[in-house]
Amino acid sequence: MKMSELKDMTLVELAAKGRDLRQEVFNLRLQQASAQLEKPGRLRTLRKDVARIETRLSQLRNKAA
Repeated sequence: MKMSELKDMTLVELAAKGRDLRQEVFNLRLQQASAQLEKPGRLRTLRKDVARIETRLSQLRNKAA
């Protein structure tokens, strides 16, 4: 996910997307703990996407304040 894709999303959409990505990270960490994770690189990608979403959320909140 690129930052340009996030610029068009609203606060509600960003929050929902962040929640979904966090749930996916949780599921992948469970798979990793039980040695069933097939794509370990996916965890890194998801963590970066969550960080991008959090950055955009804080930008929007600071702009509104």
